[in-house]
Amino acid sequence: MDDGLVVAQGTLEECRAGLLTSPLLALLESQDAPQVVDATDEHNKQEYTGGVLAAHAPAAGRTLVEDETKQMGSVSWAIYKVYQLATGGVLFWAMVIVTRLVLLRLSIGADNVLRLWGTGRPEAWSQSHIWDLRGAPALLTGMAIPVDLADRESLLKAASTSLNSKIVSQYSALLAPIAVDAVLRVIDPASAKNVDLRDVRVVKKVGGTIDDTELIDGLVLTQNVIKSAGGPSRVEKAKIALVQFQLSPPKPDMENQIVVNDYRQMDKILKEERTYLLNMCKKIKKAGANVILIQKSILRDAVNDLSLHFLAKLKIMVIKDIERDEVEFVCKSTGCKPIADIDSFTEDKLGYADVVEEVQSHGSRYVRFTGAKASAKTVSVIVRGANGLVLEEAERSLHDALCVMRCLVKKRALIAGGGAPEMEVSHQLAKHANTLTGMRQYCFQAFAEALEVIPTTLAENAGLNPIAIVTELRNRHALGETTAGINVRKGAITSILEENVIQPLLVCTSAIELAAETTRMVLKIDDIVTAR
Repeated sequence: MDDGLVVAQGTLEECRAGLLTSPLLALLESQDAPQVVDATDEHNKQEYTGGVLAAHAPAAGRTLVEDETKQMGSVSWAIYKVYQLATGGVLFWAMVIVTRLVLLRLSIGADNVLRLWGTGRPEAWSQSHIWDLRGAPALLTGMAIPVDLADRESLLKAASTSLNSKIVSQYSALLAPIAVDAVLRVIDPASAKNVDLRDVRVVKKVGGTIDDTELIDGLVLTQNVIKSAGGPSRVEKAKIALVQFQLSPPKPDMENQIVVNDYRQMDKILKEERTYLLNMCKKIKKAGANVILIQKSILRDAVNDLSLHFLAKLKIMVIKDIERDEVEFVCKSTGCKPIADIDSFTEDKLGYADVVEEVQSHGSRYVRFTGAKASAKTVSVIVRGANGLVLEEAERSLHDALCVMRCLVKKRALIAGGGAPEMEVSHQLAKHANTLTGMRQYCFQAFAEALEVIPTTLAENAGLNPIAIVTELRNRHALGETTAGINVRKGAITSILEENVIQPLLVCTSAIELAAETTRMVLKIDDIVTAR
């Protein structure tokens, strides 16, 4: 025959449908539609080898098609595009050579060529990751160990694991119990499903060492008590008011100058200011407040010497320059409500604490509120350190331990660390991929290989030989040791649970789910438009 062939193996109906709908035929520039004949017919059996269906296409060689068909005799479904340009068929032969090399390199059948070409759009590949999303978390859950929030030892092991890789790892025996106790005090362990870490306030103070870090059940303020006028520095049975107005004489909104040339007018102005401030202080005392917290103002002085004098006479403690971002925590801790003006200063807006006192420790001072009666539970952690760098590192490490505890509250299960869960999931997905065909097989294999990046990176960071370590780790999991992981300290593969290296199950499942979702999102991007 002079014409080329587009070949497909299968029943007559399947091949006809595949040939007419294949995206490859859309590229054919033939004038006439392909003519489909049944090669299994006795009349055509000698002309078309392999028991295939042949369709005529413009100018191509039948010999190559027959050779490819014989090589892929086990192929159940294949379509080849055969095309020859009028210039001598250079594009055709180049395409044939490239296609043959790709098929031999990938060792895939022509049925998968059609499946990957015809339905292998980014959306299809993206959708296939849903299978991995269903399987991987299920495997991790099967490996997990349920944990109860009453099991303090397990909680301490999880918190210590997160601290052992930090610069402050030598203080993990101190910081881990602080993180565990801080979270357990702000929640109800029996019914809690989440933890609001804003209920745990970390205060950094330079002075001392990390060993002096302490947990306080209540509120801690870094501002100092104003004692210049002789006010108290300790108040028992404190009634606390948080005011957002200034205890100073009123000023006009615009800058004005008042010129006074008569001493009697001057005395009158001073007397009016004195009366104005005295009346404000009397209203505060009448409401029953004995501790005043004044929010920081950028307009004018929050409090002046005369008002401090009156408040000191009334035995009222004054703490000024409360930051705006501290107002919510102060209100939650003490039960008070912000007061915007003196006219709305009432007793029902006051908070309560057993003791409010200024404490001096290691060369610095802070105000401590204990015995608060607020409905919300809050705690404060005072982190000590010799300098700012140590304080920053200690705060970051403590925050990581708090996040570990939050994960355990959300999903109460622990899993081994050291790359053990990732390698086990990789082994199980690769094993399952061998039972699949088509695009799903390649997706499962690629997903399994990607998970090995975790133990590989862990081995590299530990200064170990990643090839030898990961190979041994893969072999141990193939033998059924599901908890085998990388022991960084020993530089070998050991049972990681015996080393007390554990992590929350939610960390692993969230990482895999987010990675797969991100991959799906990227695969769905058709193009990128640069905006200028």
